[in-house]
Amino acid sequence: MEENLSRKCPECGEKIVGRADKKFCSDQCRNTYNNRLNSDASNTVRNINNILRKNRRILQELNKQSGKTMVSKDTLLSKGFNFTYNTHIYTTKKGIIYHFCYEQGYLFLEDKDLYLLVKNKE
Repeated sequence: MEENLSRKCPECGEKIVGRADKKFCSDQCRNTYNNRLNSDASNTVRNINNILRKNRRILQELNKQSGKTMVSKDTLLSKGFNFTYNTHIYTTKKGIIYHFCYEQGYLFLEDKDLYLLVKNKE
């Protein structure tokens, strides 16, 4: 292998030996460098994904039987549901708005002060 004397590993500073386009001295240095570089974004994404998965799990647990279940806001909150996060919103032709966490969704029924839990079968 050819030694490139002008190149140093951006992670540890060691000389890079090998291909001319090689950027790191080892896989460990490459992984460490990229993990550190992406850690802030990764933590944010990881935290949001954890909230979304928890929301989905709560909706799924409460809506096991019929595929359509009515629950109170207090029930959802007591399980740790976070209304701030959802994966998408579906609006029907009549203007009814469903919020979804993956395939599990909910609709606020104002007249009953309850939430209708639904599952998207697609």
